[in-house]
Amino acid sequence: MADLQGKVALVTGAARGIGYAIADTLAREGANVVIFDLCPEEAGAESAARIAEAHGVTAAFKRCDVSNYEAVQETVKAVIKEFGGIDILVNNAGICRDKVLLAMSEQDWDLVLDINLKSMFNTIKACYRNFMKKKSGKIINITSVSGLMGNAAQANYTAAKGGVIALTKTVARELATRGVNCNAVAPGAIETPMTASMDQDALKALLATVPMAHMGKPEDIAECVAFLASDKAKYITGEVIRVDGGIAM
Repeated sequence: MADLQGKVALVTGAARGIGYAIADTLAREGANVVIFDLCPEEAGAESAARIAEAHGVTAAFKRCDVSNYEAVQETVKAVIKEFGGIDILVNNAGICRDKVLLAMSEQDWDLVLDINLKSMFNTIKACYRNFMKKKSGKIINITSVSGLMGNAAQANYTAAKGGVIALTKTVARELATRGVNCNAVAPGAIETPMTASMDQDALKALLATVPMAHMGKPEDIAECVAFLASDKAKYITGEVIRVDGGIAM
């Protein structure tokens, strides 16, 4: 169990899926959580209310386009004012626009890089002075095994996720002397709405690459994030932890 009592955690892309599981798990451990997402206001508020009711913490939803630099700066500033600071930043927001490179449009490339990589620059920069002032903090970036291995028809996604790994290591070096840990978690095949919509042949092909022969659950990612957010991981920084059933070993 990770003791996060009284901590404030900001989780991007957390209205559903892996992000929601992360926010819910951090709340279970006592953290107050702020959800950043672009979903409709009602859906985001409902997710936050569900977490607050389940765990007796404060949970808030902020509709924010994390790829928009100015929007992130303003919204993070408001969160810091409202909650008194941020202790844990989890960068989870991400999308896919899969096509072979020859068929990939510039728009597909830019959109995935903006949401999957630039967003992390935006949020980390917005929280940077907050962490320096506190002389403590945890930054956890969600990357992917695709960023370690590459993947056909995912040039934009793998480039972004590979960039997340490099960004994580750089931020870890910059903030290490300030008592701030920055790590990355690399999921493999995880049960999400996206994988649930896959056709059976594609799903079988995916599972054939997993040594453990089954898919992971969002909670598997969330538990790893909760560990990295806790003092149990205080001497771990700049690391990439795979939660992938062995795909990339």
